[in-house]
Amino acid sequence: MIKKTAMVLATSLLATSALADNANLQKQLEKVGATNVKISDSALPGFKTATSDQGIVQISQDGRFIIQGKVFELKNGQVVDITNNALLAELNALSNEMIVYPAKNPKHTVTVFMDITCHYCHLLHSKVKEYNDLGITVRYLAFPRGGMETQTAKQMEAIWTEKDKAFALNEAEKGNLPKELKTPSIVKKHYQLGLKFGVNGTPNIVTETGELIPGFVEPKELAKMLSE
Repeated sequence: MIKKTAMVLATSLLATSALADNANLQKQLEKVGATNVKISDSALPGFKTATSDQGIVQISQDGRFIIQGKVFELKNGQVVDITNNALLAELNALSNEMIVYPAKNPKHTVTVFMDITCHYCHLLHSKVKEYNDLGITVRYLAFPRGGMETQTAKQMEAIWTEKDKAFALNEAEKGNLPKELKTPSIVKKHYQLGLKFGVNGTPNIVTETGELIPGFVEPKELAKMLSE
């Protein structure tokens, strides 16, 4: 009984210590301008992963060093991009707000940050059936490249708040843009998440593992990339 109690106390102390360490790291990042900081475990030994409105960094557990940029893991003879793993839960939490074009026989799911005024987004959307036929489900999030104060952001908010969002987007892609403009709310969340992923243009494709693929990719090429 005494041993069991000691183990419980030790576990509790370790948990409290970890929370305190995370709080200190959060304060360190806030001092240099990071906002809405969340600390989680990192694949890098001796580091923690920190997500904020400014993106993702790896911070050493003593708070001395910060690494920003791509993080790759060598796994089973392959190089795997694990940079955005910490954002996947936040991404999938928006699944009910996405405009989804499902594959009948799904093999892969990609999430695309898109802008209704973007030429290459138009090109990607024109090939949605080809992606679907290859087993790729396409999910769209809004990313107005000019920011929240633009007419595009307000038009995209109108699309994303329609009862039939897919129909509204299809119409917009045909040139039939919404006449009613709405203050970005849903779109603002999508845009802020895109910034965390490092999106700075459209389209940007996020794979199921969190890898970010910038730009337009032909359906067969994307299917090949996702299968490798």
